[in-house]
Amino acid sequence: MGLQPLEFSDCYLDSPWFRERIRAHEAELERTNKFIKELIKDGKNLIAATKSLSAAQRKFAHSLRDFKFEFIGDAETDDERCIDASLREFSNFLKNLEEQREIMALSVTETLIKPLEKFRKEQLGAVKEEKKKFDKETEKNYSLIDKHLNLSAKKKDSHLQEADIQVEQNRQHFYELSLEYVCKLQEIQERKKFEFVEPMLSFFQGMFTFYHQGHELAKDFNHYKMELQINIQNTRNRFEGTRSEVEELMNKIRQNPKDHKRASQFTAEGYLYVQEKRPAPFGSSWVKHYCMYRKAAKKFNIIPFEHRSGGKLGDGEVFFLKECTKRHTDSIDRRFCFDVEAADRPGAALTMQAFSEEERKQWLEALGGKEALLHSFNRAIIPRPEGSAQVDKMGLTILRKCISAVETRGINDQGLYRVVGVSSKVQRLLSMLMDVKTCNEVDLENSIDWEVKTITSALKQYLRSLPEPLMTYELHGDFIVPAKSGSPESRVNAIHFLVHKLPEKNKEMLDILVKHLTNVSNHSKQNLMTVANLGVVFGPTLMRPQEETVAAIMDLKFQNIVVEILIENHEKIFRTLPDATFPEPVSLSTSPPNAPPRQSKRQGQRTKRPVAVYNLCLELEDGDSVNLPKADTTAGNLDSLSSPSPTIAAVPGPLGPDKNHLADGSSFGDWTSSVPCQTRSPMVQWLNTQSPTTPSCSPAVTPPSPKPPPSPLSLPAAIVDKPPESVVNRKARAVYPCEAEHSSELSFEIGAIFEDVQTSREPGWLEGTLNGKRGLIPQNYVKLL
Repeated sequence: MGLQPLEFSDCYLDSPWFRERIRAHEAELERTNKFIKELIKDGKNLIAATKSLSAAQRKFAHSLRDFKFEFIGDAETDDERCIDASLREFSNFLKNLEEQREIMALSVTETLIKPLEKFRKEQLGAVKEEKKKFDKETEKNYSLIDKHLNLSAKKKDSHLQEADIQVEQNRQHFYELSLEYVCKLQEIQERKKFEFVEPMLSFFQGMFTFYHQGHELAKDFNHYKMELQINIQNTRNRFEGTRSEVEELMNKIRQNPKDHKRASQFTAEGYLYVQEKRPAPFGSSWVKHYCMYRKAAKKFNIIPFEHRSGGKLGDGEVFFLKECTKRHTDSIDRRFCFDVEAADRPGAALTMQAFSEEERKQWLEALGGKEALLHSFNRAIIPRPEGSAQVDKMGLTILRKCISAVETRGINDQGLYRVVGVSSKVQRLLSMLMDVKTCNEVDLENSIDWEVKTITSALKQYLRSLPEPLMTYELHGDFIVPAKSGSPESRVNAIHFLVHKLPEKNKEMLDILVKHLTNVSNHSKQNLMTVANLGVVFGPTLMRPQEETVAAIMDLKFQNIVVEILIENHEKIFRTLPDATFPEPVSLSTSPPNAPPRQSKRQGQRTKRPVAVYNLCLELEDGDSVNLPKADTTAGNLDSLSSPSPTIAAVPGPLGPDKNHLADGSSFGDWTSSVPCQTRSPMVQWLNTQSPTTPSCSPAVTPPSPKPPPSPLSLPAAIVDKPPESVVNRKARAVYPCEAEHSSELSFEIGAIFEDVQTSREPGWLEGTLNGKRGLIPQNYVKLL
């Protein structure tokens, strides 16, 4: 049973049981007071803990934002750029989440702590004051009664009457105070039910709001998360292929390191010990130097370097060689020595010591000494041995025969071209197909003797055994260039042009193969072989560099991208002629492109890495189906590296995406701004030409002066996007964040809605109103509504 009600009539009786009921009410209020006091303390601890958590989360986000991945080679794939920008995206996500948490922490103070403190002070505190008065009046009343009753009856009547009146007045005052105290006790017992619970409801509403905001952020992030998962999977697939190639090369070099020396600009290079003569008492010392010699110029460079002191590099020395003489052990107490005399230091010969007799002979040969080996110090690149496989009529017959069998029997087989056949069976089938006498007798479509995986492995093995890759050594570097930079459209156009530079037989065979691979990718729901997976399989098969190096293997991922582009754009590339105004490509074997993916830091700019905006790159419907804008890519395959990824995603505009820019607004021309024009091939120049009138810069990364948005590439007229039409009194939504660096521009976050948007007089900019302020907006940072 709960507390018994306090009857007002009992105030006049003031019975022992009435007093017990009052004490029960007082005890309950005291328990409530202690509970609220403890709850306020816990609430303050909760706020402190929330602030500590928020600070830790912000520090974690700050650490994520500051870390930057470095890559091997001279460029990153679109997937790698997206992964590179992902840490900044995670940081932004946490930052947005913590802003909501901060709002929640403030709401706890306002909606819970302060109301409870007010209730405890004004209501429970008032009851305590009433209790003190009641107890004091109780003591006074009953003390006066005791004193009054002890008066002698012999006192004068006037004195007794006066005492009676005083006692009666005091009793009336006590009754009134008792009534008020009882009323207050019962009022506070009822009031606490809503005065206490209502702040709790507000507190939980704040928590629900916070979690709802987190849910909304997670929903927005889901688009980016799905794309990033694909980027990670593609990168992992390429890593597996690259790792196997690197391990294979490592094993080859381990077995025969002399046959895998890299071609060098120096005739000879390596470590030699150089004798340094000292004053007579100290004798001489031998110091290890890294030496480099160019025979044509007779130029000798020596640089002291000691591995054991942490790799300390000393001051180098350069001289021109006059002659080299072998030293015999009878003239010096060391082996493997020879003297080198400098033309610019007559009479001052340097004595050098090689690591072995063989190395001394190599140096003597390179330096023009008397003893020389029959082979060169830097061996020429050993050509791959020619097999019987050729790009000829027989080769086309084998290709068509295998493709016909695969499409008839196994187009839906899971892991098609990835699952390998038994090596002995593959070799036997390949030898039969390459033999004119037995080729026509092999029935691949109807025979159960040959499994589909044996046929696909034989096809791949045939292409790998060609004396030169199908896409040729000569054009290898040029095919790689567009895969490393440029917009999706410029990549397709560049590869389109290069395919038509292939020899006719090579192009015919490539056309047949790519058409087949397109058909395979169209059945990817059954065979799981997406365009990206086929790129991983056929990238190293159709393309390979002439020299096997780790740097070349790091370009495997770009070979895969080239194959993906071929598959996705088969009809355009092989059924139409390329643009006639496309410049003649030059092989990059002598001048490799230097196209770093991060912007070069120019005067007046601060370095800013591209940000992959997570709610732009995919437009997902309710059924999680992926619909890329048609203008972004011809095929729109989600798994393909040649399709726009978040970091170089096409930015929606009024007439479609501007395909020439990164997601942070930087143009691809900035990537190679550090490469002198005379060292770039026309292919690189074509991919990175800037408009002569509009400099390339990013609205998020800009000089203080007013800046135009990223300018389109100066492409041939046939492939340049049409300029956007004028915009008048439209609404627009921000699809990228932008930080203003001039008073005439607007700063905004993703999702901001602009009113009264219209075309600006400045090319590439719009004018609009945001939160009552009017200013300039980069056109390719917003989407018109």
